[in-house]
Amino acid sequence: MALSMTTDASVDVIAQKQLECLETLNQTVDTTIAGLAHKACEENGDWFRHPHTNKTWSNYTTCINIDDFEYRRQMRRVYETGYAISLIAILLSLAILSYFRSLKCARITLHMNLFASFACNNCLWLVWYRFILTDLDVLQQSGPGCVTLHLVLHYFLLTNYSWMLCEGFYLHTVLVSAFVSEKKLLKWLLALGWGSPTIFIVLYGFLRAYAGQQEDTIECWMNDSFYNKLFIGPVVLSMLLNLVFLFNIMRVLLLKLKAPAGPQGTAPSRTILQAFRATLLLVPLLGLQYIVTPFRPPHGHPYERMYETVLACTSSFQGLFVAVLFCFLNGEVIAQVKRKWRTVFLRTRANSYTATQVSVSKVVRYPIYARLAQNHTICTRHVSGDAVAAR
Repeated sequence: MALSMTTDASVDVIAQKQLECLETLNQTVDTTIAGLAHKACEENGDWFRHPHTNKTWSNYTTCINIDDFEYRRQMRRVYETGYAISLIAILLSLAILSYFRSLKCARITLHMNLFASFACNNCLWLVWYRFILTDLDVLQQSGPGCVTLHLVLHYFLLTNYSWMLCEGFYLHTVLVSAFVSEKKLLKWLLALGWGSPTIFIVLYGFLRAYAGQQEDTIECWMNDSFYNKLFIGPVVLSMLLNLVFLFNIMRVLLLKLKAPAGPQGTAPSRTILQAFRATLLLVPLLGLQYIVTPFRPPHGHPYERMYETVLACTSSFQGLFVAVLFCFLNGEVIAQVKRKWRTVFLRTRANSYTATQVSVSKVVRYPIYARLAQNHTICTRHVSGDAVAAR
C-alpha cells in the first residue's frame, strides 16, 4: 500500500522527509517486488548511499533475471573464444599459403580470399563483443561509428558465403567446362566475391536508416529487425546454388570415374577430389544456423538455450572449420610442409655427414694428410713429456 501524505504540524521533520522521498519515487512498502527497481530511504530521510562510491544508489538487481544474465554472459564468452580460435587458425592458414610459392594457383587464390573474409569478419566480431556490447554509453548514443562497424561487420559476414559460392562455382566450371580461361574466371569470381555483398549491405543500411521504425536505429542496430532478412536471403540462395553445383559435380565425377582410361575418359585429379570433398562438407556446415532459423524455439521454450548454444558454436567456429578443411587437411599443403621440415631440420645432419666424408676422403686420397696428423700427434706427446719432466 502506498504511504499517504499528511500536513499535520506535529509530524517530525525526518518523517516528513521520508514521506517526500517515498512520494517522489512513488514507492510501495514492499520494495522487493521482482522486476521493479527501488531506492532505500534511511531513517534520517536521505536516500541510501553506496558504501564504496558514497553516491545515491538505486537497486536495479531486481529488474534482472540473474540466471538468464549469467547464461547470456557465458554465450558471449563462447562467441569470443570461438572467434579468437578461428582468427588464429585463419591467420596461420594465410601465412602457410602465402609462404609456399609452389602452391600458387587459381584454386589456392580462392582459398586465400575466403580466409581473408573470415579473418576480417572474426576480428570485427571480437571488436564488437569487446568494445561495443560492454559500453552502455556507446549503445545509448548509437553514433555513426558503431553503426558503421555494424554494416562493415555484416558485409564481411556476407562475403564468407559469397566466397563459398565462388569455390563451388569454380569447381563446377573446371570439371564441367573443359576449355576455360582460369585467369578470366578468377577475375569474375573476385568481382562476385567482394562486390555482390555490397549491394545487399547498401540496401539494408538505407532501408533500416530511412524506412525503418525508431527501434530499428537504436543500440547500434544490434537488436533484431525485419530488415535482417536481407542477410538471410543471399546466404540461403548461395547455399542452394552451391548444393546444385556440388550435386552436378558429383554426377560428373561419377561419370569420369566409371569411364575407361583414354583421351575421352580422363580421371579427375586427386586435388580436385580433395577440394570437392572439403567443399561438400563445408557448405552445409557453414549455413547450419540459417537452415534452422525458421525452427527457432520461442522465448522461454525448454530447447531455446540448446538452440542458442548450437548457434554460438556453429557461428563462431566457422573460421576454424574452413582452415582445417581447406588448409590443414589439404594434401598439397601437407606435402609442402613435410618437404620444408625435411629441408630445414635434416640439413644440419646432412652437412655434418658431408663434412665427415670430406675429411676421411682427404686422408684416404692424400696420405700426406695422415703423415702430418701423425707427426703432429708425436710432437704434441713429446712436448707434453718434456713439460712433465721439467716439473
